[in-house]
Formats: sequence, C-alpha cells, structure tokens
Amino acid sequence: MKRKEGEMSLQAIIKTNKGEIKLNLFPDVAPITVLNFVTLAKTGYYNGLKFHRVIENFMIQGGDPTGTGAGGPGYQFGDEFKEGVVFNKKGLFAMANAGPNTNGSQFFITHVPTEWLNYKHTIFGEVVSQKDQDVVDSIKQGDTMNEVVIVGDVDKLIEENKEFYTQLKNFLKI
Repeated sequence: MKRKEGEMSLQAIIKTNKGEIKLNLFPDVAPITVLNFVTLAKTGYYNGLKFHRVIENFMIQGGDPTGTGAGGPGYQFGDEFKEGVVFNKKGLFAMANAGPNTNGSQFFITHVPTEWLNYKHTIFGEVVSQKDQDVVDSIKQGDTMNEVVIVGDVDKLIEENKEFYTQLKNFLKI
C-alpha cells in the first residue's frame, strides 16, 4: 500500500529466531488495531511467544500467550475494514479472530493472496520487502518472537485514539 501525504509512518520489527520481519503498519486504515498491537508490543507482551500455528502456503500465526490458539490479552475489540484493503497479495499482516469483533492479540502474516479472508480479518500492515517475506516463509510452528520493536510516531496515533488508549492502559495496568 502506498502511503499518502500526511499519513502516519509506523513500522514494527518482529525479531524472531529465524531473523527479522519488518512490517509497515497501516494506522490510517486500522488505527485501533495498530494502536492495540503497538501498545502490546511496547509492553513486551509478544516477547518470547511462539508462532503457534503455521500452515504452509497460507500463513504464520502468533500472539497467543498460551500457545494454543485460544489465548489473548483478556479483552476484545472490533474489526476495522476499509474498502479496497484486501488479501490480494502475500505478506499481509492481519488480526486472527474467532468471528466478528473478537480481535485481541493474535495476528497472522500471509504466504500467498488469500481473498477468501476479505472483510473477515482486519489488515493492519504488510511486510516491507521480499527479504522480510523470506523470513516469514521460513517460520515453522514453535519458532519464537524474541522481541517486537516499534519505529515511528506513536504519540500521534495515541493522541488521535485517546479513548481506546486509556482503556488499554487501564486494562494492561501501564
């Protein structure tokens, strides 16, 4: 996705045991989802978690502290869909969920286009380069996220989404 003039620039770097995955985040498409991910990352929530679900030629999934696919942060929030932001290419970063408006902490990154997921999972970023996609493609079930680093103007995102951020802070006790 090309960034428009004036749009926020945020990146996440997922440092795994297989290498780094750099992601451009989409705060102008899915601000609540990006703020949730960024806040969890900055608290160290994802550090040490495993990729608990990996399906060849589909996606890698992580973000569950229980490692079972049933865990999350203890809260849920709504979907954010934008017309035209669809699963039409590999390397898309999206929320895993258990149905409409059940987003928490779990995410996935695609290996291939997955159009059947359109408007069912919030897309909130994409891999930066083929090098990053190669790391995604090398991940196996049980591989680890050592750390998630956020780069960019988080303050502007917080300012524009104060109410949700206040709820996150209260829930996460930060």
